[in-house]
Amino acid sequence: MLCSLLLVIQFVFSQDSKASLEAKKEYFLAEIARFKELKKDASSKEASLLVQVQALNAQVKATKNLIQLTNRQANILQQKIQKNTNQISALKKELVDLKEDYAEMIRKSHKSKSQYNRVLFLLSSQSFLQAYKRIKYMEQYAKFRKNQGLSIQQKSKKLKALNADLKKQEAEKNKLIAENRKVKIGLEKEQEKQRQLIKKIQSNKSFYAKQIRTQQRKTKDIERRIEKLIREAIAKSNKKAGKKKNYKTFHLTPEAKKLASGFKSNKGKLPWPVVKGRVVKKFGKQPHSILRGITIQNSGVDIETDKDQIARAIFDGEVSTVQTIKGAGKLVQIRHGAYITTYYNLENIQVKEGDKVSTKQKIGNVHTNASTGQSIMKFLIFENSKFVNPQKWIYKM
Repeated sequence: MLCSLLLVIQFVFSQDSKASLEAKKEYFLAEIARFKELKKDASSKEASLLVQVQALNAQVKATKNLIQLTNRQANILQQKIQKNTNQISALKKELVDLKEDYAEMIRKSHKSKSQYNRVLFLLSSQSFLQAYKRIKYMEQYAKFRKNQGLSIQQKSKKLKALNADLKKQEAEKNKLIAENRKVKIGLEKEQEKQRQLIKKIQSNKSFYAKQIRTQQRKTKDIERRIEKLIREAIAKSNKKAGKKKNYKTFHLTPEAKKLASGFKSNKGKLPWPVVKGRVVKKFGKQPHSILRGITIQNSGVDIETDKDQIARAIFDGEVSTVQTIKGAGKLVQIRHGAYITTYYNLENIQVKEGDKVSTKQKIGNVHTNASTGQSIMKFLIFENSKFVNPQKWIYKM
């Protein structure tokens, strides 16, 4: 089930580059387009109002993020415009001073430009050393005047470039503001639809609460079966190692200990089990995203992704279970020493029990619900027989 808890790139960084902001903008635009398609699909297939409003919630959330990002882009441009404006003002003042100095030099040079005056200036020297110094002075003065002229040319060129850049930045900022205005109008319309759908759901709260409770019972039943599979995998592994029957803790060989240690040392850095996706239902007890007063429980995370996306192993390991579970589609469990990762609601399984798999290896595809158009994979992590929070293990989940 898609809920409004959308995993979003955090974009309020002080060192954001233009390219980075543009990449994030493209990401949000793609998300909005996808959520629109999902909403349209859910509506055309007459999916539950809960599914429809959750798709709309995700679209609204992504649109708000886009607006915030565009505002940041406009603010950065405004800062650049102000910096350019200050530079232009300072440069204009420098040019005025330079031109005044240069004009004064030209006037003085004009007064003493005749060869006769230059000769007199040299002949009036009281010594050869003084005459030499005067020659050097005249050379330096001529060079300085030439440099002043070049400086005026360079600064004039820079001023022209700054003015052109300023006009470009102003046009870019105005374009962003116009885009934002348009997006905000669309957002207001979507929010109104959102309010109407939520109103409809709230008016028949008992019906939808019953739906949610039924779904929670089904989920709990599936989780119990998964826990049973874990206990069986532990017992089977321990029996193979010639150890006492134990359903809760793996007896670890040196190789399994090394694998478990590697898995644990990568806590918080493990890759996502899909190439792209977002958490739509997080781990643990949480309030329902739409119906107030209703709490839901999740022993893993629900990851919503695109149609036909691959599911992949998050770490090296061995496939311990491949099964079809009623209500959960196909399931794959991979053992990593004392840890087991569980992936379900899959199809086109590419592995079998006993296979050694490597990090990011494809294990199957995420199944797409024919009635809602949603592609949601359930993902769980166990430490021995205990559920752990996948969000603490997967990078930026």
